[in-house]
Order: sequence, then C-alpha cells, then structure tokens
Amino acid sequence: MANTKKSLKNSKKVTGLVTHPLLSQLNHFLSRHLNPNQSILLALSGGLDSSVLLHLLAAAKQIIPFQLHAMHVHHGLSPNADAWADFCMQQCQLLNVPLEIVRVQLDLNAKQGIEAAARQLRYEALFDSKENGIAPNFVVTAHHQDDQAETLLLQLFRGAGVKGLASMAAIDESRRLMRPLLDVSRQALQEYAEQHHIPWCDDESNDNTQYERNFVRHDVMPVLAIRYPSVKSVLARTASHLAEANNLLDTLARIDADSLLQNNSLCLQGLIDLDLARAKNLLRWWFSQNQLAMPTSEHLTEIIQQLFNAKPDANINIQLQNLSLKRYQQRAYLCAERLAESFDMTWNGEPHLSLPNGGKLHFKQVVGSGLALKHGMTKLRITNRDGGERFKPDVLRPTRTLKHLLQDANIPPWQREHLPLIYWHDTLALVPNIGIAHELQATENELGLDIVWQDI
Repeated sequence: MANTKKSLKNSKKVTGLVTHPLLSQLNHFLSRHLNPNQSILLALSGGLDSSVLLHLLAAAKQIIPFQLHAMHVHHGLSPNADAWADFCMQQCQLLNVPLEIVRVQLDLNAKQGIEAAARQLRYEALFDSKENGIAPNFVVTAHHQDDQAETLLLQLFRGAGVKGLASMAAIDESRRLMRPLLDVSRQALQEYAEQHHIPWCDDESNDNTQYERNFVRHDVMPVLAIRYPSVKSVLARTASHLAEANNLLDTLARIDADSLLQNNSLCLQGLIDLDLARAKNLLRWWFSQNQLAMPTSEHLTEIIQQLFNAKPDANINIQLQNLSLKRYQQRAYLCAERLAESFDMTWNGEPHLSLPNGGKLHFKQVVGSGLALKHGMTKLRITNRDGGERFKPDVLRPTRTLKHLLQDANIPPWQREHLPLIYWHDTLALVPNIGIAHELQATENELGLDIVWQDI
C-alpha cells in the first residue's frame, strides 16, 4: 500500500521543482551516457527508490531530450500487488509518462529461490519490451548506494571472485542497463521524497529477513554501522575499485582472445600455454560473452582438467546452463544442443532464410565470387546431409566424398549434422565453409551469389 505519510493529492508537478543536487547529478549522468532523443525504460516498482527516480527522470526530461517510458512488473505475490500497479499508473499519469503493466507467473518452487526467480522474470519483461517494435536504448533501475553495499557483502559471503565483487555497474552497455543512483544513499532519496512530497509504496516483504538481502539490510548492516558509521559508502567505494580491477581483467582476456578465439571456438594449445590464473580469466570472460553464469571455482577447475588432460579423441560434453562445452581437434566450442532435423526447402530470392534447425542462410549479390548468376540461380534447393555426397570445389583436385572434405576442414561432428547443402537442380552447388562446385563458381568479373551460413 502507499506510504501513509504521503498522499497522491500532495504530489507536486515536476515543473515546479527547484533544481536539486540529485537532479543535477542525474542530468550530468544522462548527458554523459545518452544520445539526444534516445529512449529509456524505467523499472517502476512503486517503492521509494523507483518513485523518486521516476520524478527525477520526468524533471530531467525537460532539460535533456530523451524519451521516457516506465514498466511495472506485477508478480502477484502480495495481496497489495493490484494496489501497487494502480499506484504506479496514477503516478505516471500525473507525470505524463507512458506505463506498461506486465503480469508474470512466478514458479514458487523455483530452484534458485523466489527472490532470484522474481528478479529473472522482471528483467526478462524489461529487456523484451518494445515500443512500436523498437527496444528501448536503455533499461533504467533505481539501485542505489545501499543496494551496492549489500550486494558486495552478499557476493563476499558466497565466495565470489573479482567480477562478482565488482557488484553492479552504473552503465552496462552490453545489457543496455543504466543505474544512475549508485552513488546516492537511500537516506538521501527518502529526504528528497519527503521534501518534494513524493508518495511511494511499502512492500511488506522487505521486512522478511528470511530473504538474504533483507537479512543483510536489517540484521548485518546496522551492527556494522555501529562500529563503522560510513560502512555503506565505503563498501560501495570498494565495489567501484573492484569494478576497475575487473575491467583490467576483461582487457587482458580480450588480448588473449584476440589470438586464441575464432568463430566462438578456443584454441586449447594456446590456452594451455597461458599460466593457470590467466587461462581461468579467459574462460570466465568467454563464458560471460556467451551470457553464461560464472561456474564455481571447483567447477571451473574441473572444466580445465577435462579440457587439458582428456585424450585427443575423448568426447567431452560439459553442460553450462543452455550451452554445451565440447572439444574437437584441440579446440573448445560452446554450442547449443539440438536434435538433427531433416529439412528440404526452396530459396526464392529472399535475402535471408531461416532453417528449421535454428541456423540461418544469408544471400548477397557480389562480383567475382560466389555462385555464377549467369546459370540462372533463381531457385535453389536447400537440404541437409543424406550421406554419400561427393563434391569437387577445386578444379585441380579430384572429386571427393563430402565426409572427407568436412574432416579436412576440421568442422566438428555436431555441426556436420546441421550443415545445409545447397543444390542447383540436381547438382550439389555449394557447401558452407567448404566451397562451391568448381563449374558453378563466378569468375573475376562475373556477378555471383554469395551464401553465408550462420549456425546457432
């Protein structure tokens, strides 16, 4: 329910606000990270933090040109959930901010716990949001300095490494995520709300110390603050230092990946040549680039042992959330597991063609390469391997079985199962990553059709 000390009718129009240090700080942040007229989506719970940020953003919008929308995710866990959604709608109407209310169904028996499951559904809704088919440039959350300090402690208790201890970033370009209040204490937000008569809702679950974060907030932080009054700002500053260290580790990983990573596969000999700490850093970075959660130290050690010590012909298949880590010909691969599915399709001139197995073919007219268009490549048949195909991409070499050509090209077995074959009439015309039938190749000045296969 809304905080009883505040009422909606006491809410002031943003246009009447006197410039405040918090508003100046937000304007500076947005001017550094937003391009003119970009769009942002505010995660609006109706609590103190996001309600204050809603008012600040509405005020900032009068100074900096950007588009502002809000989303309230309705989990339905509290008997007050409908009232919170109504409250958010009223506040957004007062400030002329478009609001979307998204209802989600939470699995109360989720393995990761209710807190984590709710957070995951909330972020999925926010990042899936589109306005007229266009995603916002940034999702904005109201995480503040107290949240940052609590996150650092929680990660420390879980034995996290530098990446976890770096906690939350103020700006995360890769995820399109902004947290402009990380340098602001909750006390400062509450004082701002009271000064400007901004109402908010109190979530009764925030007092339940069975939840980890609430335990840290209500039972751990007050004890620490008795001895160390500035503990929250100090911990937040420590998280900032660790974020800088994490950026340096990411830079080192990118340097190593530059020579070892190709087409999302990693050279194992090069990885072995690195010292162990550096090899682990590269693997963590690679997993992160593929949106994988970090494995535990024990799991990472086990992964390295399997990659480094298994026999060359060993079949390694390590499940990492939605991807599998495999090894082939001294390279490690991250790939999605999927069933081999037969297909037989016709290309009719589209620039892109999605395949039933999840891959995609891209078609582009070029000069001097590809399938020679003079033969009339108006329709092409696309299917998967049947077995026994023979192919001759090199006029100076004999016709060979496709099986041997794929082996020579070091194409992993699991990719061969999904490899699309392109036929012109009854002739095998093109095999992605292998070549084009020699008699159908465009010469230097001829128009050609370039076909690129994008596997998932």
